Amino acid sequence: MNDTELSALLRHSHTVAVVGLSPQPERPSHQVAQYLLQQGYRVLPVNPVAAGQTILGQPCHASLEHAAAALAAEGLRLDIVDVFRQSDQVPPLAESAIALGAATLWLQLGVAHPEAEARAAAAGLQVVRERCIKIEHQRLLGSG
Repeated sequence: MNDTELSALLRHSHTVAVVGLSPQPERPSHQVAQYLLQQGYRVLPVNPVAAGQTILGQPCHASLEHAAAALAAEGLRLDIVDVFRQSDQVPPLAESAIALGAATLWLQLGVAHPEAEARAAAAGLQVVRERCIKIEHQRLLGSG
């Protein structure tokens, strides 16, 4: 994905499910989600261990399916699935993103799974791999 496409993706997306969002402020997932909230994105924490709690003031969901259902109840759709998990955990997340009609599968720095990425792309999702959404947003849109 080139910078023009990436910039358009970030500008036109509004909802981001952050899979693996930690309640611990020192963790990268927490810092990225906090930044996204500050930039006006709707962030949906997804972390089965923290389900039922709030992280950054947002209710934490046990799964992508629960997060998508919460959005659907408001008439919204899931734009980006931002993955902060080990690479071997990507395939079921990609399948969920496909089934839920997400627009983008975003794999954070250090996260890659070529087969799952190819499956998501073949299903029509945009796929971003091994990039930090916060870094890319700051670089391309010049905020914060």
